[in-house]
Order: sequence, then structure tokens, then C-alpha cells
Amino acid sequence: MHLSWLDGSAAALTALDAALASALDGGPAVLPLNSADPAAPALLEAMAPEQPVEPDTAVVIATSGSTGAPKGVLLSPRALTASATATHARLGGPGHWLLATPAHYIGGLQVLIRARLAGTKPAFLTGTGFRPDEFAAAAAPVLAENGPRYTALVPTQLVRLLDDGGAGLAAAKAFDGIILGAAATSPKLRAQAAEEGVRIIPSYGMSETASGCVYDGVPLDGVHVAPDADERLWISGPVLSHGYRLAPELTAESFRDGSFRTSDRGRLLPDGRVEVLGRADDVINTGGVKVSAASVERLLGAQPGVRDACVVGVPDPQWGEAVVAMVVASSSADALRAAVRAELGAAATPKRIEFTDALPLRGPGKIDRQAVVAALRTHSAGSPNG
Repeated sequence: MHLSWLDGSAAALTALDAALASALDGGPAVLPLNSADPAAPALLEAMAPEQPVEPDTAVVIATSGSTGAPKGVLLSPRALTASATATHARLGGPGHWLLATPAHYIGGLQVLIRARLAGTKPAFLTGTGFRPDEFAAAAAPVLAENGPRYTALVPTQLVRLLDDGGAGLAAAKAFDGIILGAAATSPKLRAQAAEEGVRIIPSYGMSETASGCVYDGVPLDGVHVAPDADERLWISGPVLSHGYRLAPELTAESFRDGSFRTSDRGRLLPDGRVEVLGRADDVINTGGVKVSAASVERLLGAQPGVRDACVVGVPDPQWGEAVVAMVVASSSADALRAAVRAELGAAATPKRIEFTDALPLRGPGKIDRQAVVAALRTHSAGSPNG
């Protein structure tokens, strides 16, 4: 197994790109890790690079996921190239790519693979943070090319570009397509992007599907998505992982008959599009009433002055679980609670709303819900559910 330690430098990304080319041609599987991540040593140990790699594996994506338990997603050359090829077909053909998200996550890694299949040289947004002016500088060589120009971002990055209103936004508007992944794209953000002329393509997917496999509600060519009786989404198609590193039981539980059982709830709309309703474990049972945390988050996020929101259930002696929210907003708690009550009812109204400057993240754009729960459960919910 080839271990790629990524430090945000162009040299490390160039080395990873070369290792990926070898892996896609049957060379050693690549394990990309973030050298600055405190969890990286534990992830490395769990991946056991000294042991033989499962057959037909080109990449191992190591993640602690939402549960905190390390796991390694096994991806074959076929799955990786199927995803990249289907993505190009959906976007309008192969093109030039800017890598603007961490390459140890599948979304960033796929940018490198797409560029390689397109026969183009990717540009890199280096460093460990995200600044609109640096995005504009990194995008310049890509935007100078003829033919389609693409990049992939997470919603928080797009929000910063829209707020900046300067060179970063101008660069974003010049791309022929910006894939938005890692987290849901709110209706408010979609509307803001459209108003500014930024061409975004919201995507849904995960490491187990070799990156986004549903673009703006429509599965990529060859991908099939269907909910079961419990609304749990199942995905099949050539983009699927073939299992988890050194975890046959977990593999058997998650992959069945050529399909992958996701952790998300969803449904098919009358026009055939896929609507993701949120994680299967985000249902809060408060006083015997089941509340979808994702529904409350979407409503809060649509309110004036709200930039981000996370809703979780915390233990409560009276209600079993209390609906509690952490928000990045300039709105008042009373106004937000009133909006939820009017739209979703008393049970869904947060017992408490905590304000913060930024929500904790566990990946590019992914809210660390465990950290939010840990912060919120230090206080009692207190107020009645009425």
C-alpha cells in the first residue's frame, strides 16, 4: 500500500497524482492521509498498511465517519473511473479542473482522477485554509484554458465566495460548472448562486459511491437509487465500493446483492428525482413525537440572518430527547423558534437555541454532529415542549 501524507502543498498533491495514476493501472493501492489531522495516526493504524490489500483495490479512503470508528472504504479502478466518466458525461464533457478541497477525501481525490481521464493538468488550491483571493489566484490557470472549466466545492466555501463579492466570486462565475458536495445545498444558497450567475451542481454521494453519484437529484448514468420500506436509500451501479478494509462483517452488513445501504433517508419524487431527507439516525423522539432534525435545520437555514444550523436531540428527563439547535445567525432565538413553530409545530420547536460563530466540522463542509451534541448536552433543555 502506498501511503500519501498530504500537507496542503503542491508537491504532496503532485506526488499523490502520480501515485493515483499507478494505482489505476494496477500498481499499489493509495492511502491518502492528512498529515495535520490529529486522528491520522489512529486511522493509519486501523488501515494496517503492513497487511495485504484486498484484491482489485486502487484507493483506500480512511475515515472515522459520523460514528468515530475508523473504517477504510475500498475503491477499485473500475469504480473510480466509472464515477469520473459519468461525471464528465453529466457536466458536458471532459475539461480542466481546479482542486479546491482536501484530496484525502473522495471529493477532492476524484478531481485528480477526472483531470487525468480528461488528459488535462489539474491546478491546486494549496494551503490549509480557504480564502477567496487565493481561490481566484489558483483558478486563474484553469480559467485561461479553452474548453469546459470545472471545480468542486463544499457549501461553506461557496458562501465565502458569495460573501466576498470580489475576485473570488468573479472566478467562481467563470467556471462552467461547480460541483457542490459533502453537505446539502440549502434553497437559500442555491438561490444566491443563481442570482450571482454561479453555475452550481448540487451532488449527493459518499466515499462508498466513489464521490457524488446523484447530481441535482438525478442519478448518474448507470447508477440506481431506491428507498426501502423504511425510506433508507439503497444505491447500486458501477461506482460502488467493494467493501471496507479488514472488516468483512461490516462489508456484509452494508453491501448486499450489488447494492449499498446508505445511512440516509430519502424518497423518489414524481418526476423520478431523488430527494434526500437526512440521516436515518437524525430522527428525534421528543415526548413520543418523532421530529426530523433535517427538516428543522432546513427551515432554520431559510430564515433571514441564518448562515448555518445544526439540530440534534439531547437527553432530557421530561421529554426523553429535547430538540436543540446550534446556529450561526444574527436573528433572535425567539424569532427562529416562532418560525419553526408556525411551520412544523410545537414538537419540532427547539427547546434551546445556542448561537456560535462557526459550527464544528469533521471534514470539508460536514458538520461534526457529535461535537455539537457534546457542547449542547452540557445544559438542560429546561423549557416545555409547547
